[in-house]
Amino acid sequence: MRGFLASSIGVTCAAALAVPLTPPAAAATSAPPPPPTTERAAGAEAYAPGGTQSLPLAPLSADRAPGAAAQGLPRRDVRHFSLVGVVWDNPGTALHGRVEVRIRATATGAWSPWQELETHNAEHSADPGTPESASRRVRGATAPLWVGESDGVEVRVRAESGPEAARAAAPLPGGMRLELVDPGRGAPPARAPEPEEGPRTTTTSGGTPAAAEAVAASAANAGLAPLGATEIPALSQAETEAELGAGQHTKPYVGARPSITTRQGWGADEGLREKGFVYTKKVKAAFVHHSATGNNYRCSQASSVIRSIYRYHVRSTGWRDLGYNFLVDKCGNIYEGRAGGVSKAVLGAHTLGFNSNSMGIAVLGTYSDRKPSPAAVKAIARLTAWKLGIYGMNPDGKTYLRSGGGNLYRKGKNVRLNVISGHRDGFATNCPGRLLYGKLDTSRAKAARYQGR
Repeated sequence: MRGFLASSIGVTCAAALAVPLTPPAAAATSAPPPPPTTERAAGAEAYAPGGTQSLPLAPLSADRAPGAAAQGLPRRDVRHFSLVGVVWDNPGTALHGRVEVRIRATATGAWSPWQELETHNAEHSADPGTPESASRRVRGATAPLWVGESDGVEVRVRAESGPEAARAAAPLPGGMRLELVDPGRGAPPARAPEPEEGPRTTTTSGGTPAAAEAVAASAANAGLAPLGATEIPALSQAETEAELGAGQHTKPYVGARPSITTRQGWGADEGLREKGFVYTKKVKAAFVHHSATGNNYRCSQASSVIRSIYRYHVRSTGWRDLGYNFLVDKCGNIYEGRAGGVSKAVLGAHTLGFNSNSMGIAVLGTYSDRKPSPAAVKAIARLTAWKLGIYGMNPDGKTYLRSGGGNLYRKGKNVRLNVISGHRDGFATNCPGRLLYGKLDTSRAKAARYQGR
């Protein structure tokens, strides 16, 4: 089987395209779908930088003590934004309460009804004890909510009532802030990013120019697409088997490679993330998530939604990069997530305790009470049939993963899981939503058929 070699920051264009495909090692290095829409072909758009407004919450009652049981912001005018979330200082502190926002849409000037944010986001994060989780930049956070272009906001956060909340020393976490994310537009030019707005301003990690990181992220897909490509093209079943079957004595069980929009394609500003990539040994399982960002988006806006989630994960919650390895929209389009190469075993931050030797796939939307589209369910099957096939895994089978620690399994426990699992199989959470979770059997069966099993 031809694997895939990690690329370094200093790789040249010519060298990147000539890199041989070899199995990935555990290391940290510095280095038929719907037709593409205008948003997906982000490189063709005029670029407009994004940004984040970070606004501290204040008590909403006469109680002015830290951790007051009701905090928020009164209705106010703000600069344009499209995604909203709430963060707080200590990532180890849970938010036991209800977070609601309402926004004013720029197109109509009308205020929305109150909308609730999912409050428990810690389970979508790096494993305990890893450098990413130990970073001083990491914060607690709600799931972000996509609201579309807006210029007004109001937020309220109320602690849970009841005996457990009454016993708590601080009903709400300290340092709560409202994060308003503007995704910007298109792919950024080859330059370092502008400083963030607000008191938590940082520069590109290590001072590395964004241009070098963009080359490295694209070069990580060498052999799959040209340097700077906005899309990794689909292959037929025969082409995929021929590519992966070189040197093997038996026909590989692998699905046809689907079309995948690259980070360049959805407009990632590579100057935001930490430099370099981190890998594990293999990909033994896929964890399916919902982004919990709501369903009020058009597929032509999917790149904007992903840019917003990326900025929220890095700038607001302090992760090294986008947490998911892949994202899928409701039209069935597939997007590259965390940088490092779509065919490689890139270590993500998606399933607390089980990020090693796995990949995370997030379906854009919230699927607790709404069914996922058939196109999204099929895309999960197509993606897993290919990616898991590279590593010899049966998507309709079982595997063992060693827990890194969480609320279901102690650290070090060897856990038997479905090769395609829902997030809730590794951590006690609602994710990926009841109705998406109920479709995973369909994705497993389809993926196995796509592999020729």
